[in-house]
Amino acid sequence: MSKVIIDKDYKSKLGLLETEIAIKDCKDIFERELAKALNLTRVSAPLFVLPETGLNDDLNGYERPVSFDIHDLKKNVQIVQSLAKWKRNALRRYGFSVGSGLYTDMNAIRRDEELDNFHSVYVDQWDWERIITRENRNMAFLKSIVKKIYKAICITQTKLMKKYPNLTNKLPKDIKFIKSTDLYKMYPDKTPKERENIVCKEYGAVFISQIGWPIDGKEPHDGRAADYDDWKLNGDILVYFETLDCALELSSMGIRVDKESLTSQIGFKKEYAKLSSPYSQDILNDNLPLTIGGGIGQSRLCMFMLNKMHVGEVQSSLWSDEDLELLSKNNIEIL
Repeated sequence: MSKVIIDKDYKSKLGLLETEIAIKDCKDIFERELAKALNLTRVSAPLFVLPETGLNDDLNGYERPVSFDIHDLKKNVQIVQSLAKWKRNALRRYGFSVGSGLYTDMNAIRRDEELDNFHSVYVDQWDWERIITRENRNMAFLKSIVKKIYKAICITQTKLMKKYPNLTNKLPKDIKFIKSTDLYKMYPDKTPKERENIVCKEYGAVFISQIGWPIDGKEPHDGRAADYDDWKLNGDILVYFETLDCALELSSMGIRVDKESLTSQIGFKKEYAKLSSPYSQDILNDNLPLTIGGGIGQSRLCMFMLNKMHVGEVQSSLWSDEDLELLSKNNIEIL
């Protein structure tokens, strides 16, 4: 059964070719603003890694990475699911200093995604990472970085709307900060997604923090791998998406684990084997810099900025025959 939601009154505000041009505009503008706001340098990044390095991202722990063998190497490799761990190694290797960092295009295949308006098998995002000091490992610093990213998003929207004046979805001036535990206390009978929809509709833009630990002895607000974000110092940037009257997650980010939080979180999830990976050993032995970083969805941002109903309108991927028929019947042109 199709999970795609259709608004019968929806009509794209941009034609097919104009959409392609606007996608490029959106990505170019935001990429420049993000790099300037966070003092980031663009670098190249791998599409696949060796699994034994421990550099691939386990995400929520159940997603199956896509793997294949390389003939000359006589080894199996995995397509990255994100670059959260690779980036930290790169910052060390490239000699970045405190207060500076990198960003890159991350492309992934997530074959276990449930396809709907926002989710595709093909993932494209900006992955970024920046070196911090131990004194920066606090909520105040995390909030300061979130505000800079949000400002870059707002500037992007202002510039796009000037070029494409029929676009809507105006963002509020400021982003609202709320802990996942406080959001649960406000709406204990709602699901996490329902809570997100309510709070985003009220405030327009929200950063929900501290994601990963169980809430009130129950499930966490959302799943997080145990070995990259510090669950006390992380969160998601979400905006109210008027096109479908719901919350839209644009970014998952956070201050990365140090050896104390790594040990605690892996112990909680009983994933002790991860501690033996070269990546974890580098953290435990203080061989990697302390960092903050995240991923920002490229197609998600374009969907929001260009008022699109389906992610297939801003990226080229594969969809079920049922979804394609439904989209076609409602005159929704996918790329």
